[in-house]
Amino acid sequence: MVEHLLAIDDVADDFEKIIRWAIEFKRAWKNEDDVAHNFFPLDTLAIGSIYEKPSTRTRVSFEVGINRLGGYPLTLLKNDIQLGKSETIADTANVLSRFLGGITYRCFAHADVAELAKNSDVPVINALSDKHHPCQAAADLMTIIENFDDTEDLKVCWVGDGNNVLHDLMLACAMLGIDIHYAVPKGYEPDEDVVQRTKDLAEKNGSKVVETNDPVEAVTDAHVVYSDVFISMGEEDMKGKASDFDGFQINEELVSHMDENWKFMHCLPAHRG
Repeated sequence: MVEHLLAIDDVADDFEKIIRWAIEFKRAWKNEDDVAHNFFPLDTLAIGSIYEKPSTRTRVSFEVGINRLGGYPLTLLKNDIQLGKSETIADTANVLSRFLGGITYRCFAHADVAELAKNSDVPVINALSDKHHPCQAAADLMTIIENFDDTEDLKVCWVGDGNNVLHDLMLACAMLGIDIHYAVPKGYEPDEDVVQRTKDLAEKNGSKVVETNDPVEAVTDAHVVYSDVFISMGEEDMKGKASDFDGFQINEELVSHMDENWKFMHCLPAHRG
């Protein structure tokens, strides 16, 4: 049976091992270790990356990463293929499965990447959907572990919209037994099914999940504060949304409530002001 990565808890059993391995591999690569520089698990494989939404970091990281691991990265922009125009997602999955060793898909609707995976004979990685952003969460938790190797009593907080980035951040923290506190305006809460999955993982791994509408409460004594733009790509017509986030800006006054060695994280692009 083909395994896919559509949400970060799809790798719940192996997540910590993956993160620790990635940190060690990064260290070895930077030290020009022969084993790391000659590690090619994707040798002879072409990996297709479909982009409905443009990206800087996602596209560059996938293309460079696939190449370094011995594979051939094939970038497919939305106007390069017939997906969603004269060809269904299922037909696209069937065709691409015959040529590719794996597929990444950066899309709008999560149902679309789920449909692609359902009909694909090769692994599908969700490179972003409106519900989940698992690769972002993996990179984020890798960064957090690099800065805080001891996760006992570590507190990560989120201030902003209850969106796809928060969904996988909270799942990833719970998978590693890290406390996650999140502050969202009323009406912008994360999806209930993701919250329940997070609580189940947190209970299993001995961590806390705390929701509030007060940013100060969320950041108090936190070691990491994370945020995202309040109006995401595709929401430009929601002109009144920004006003709902008054008081949710990450600024010097807000972070003054955090641990003295606090870190700030953002998935980018950011709106500074």
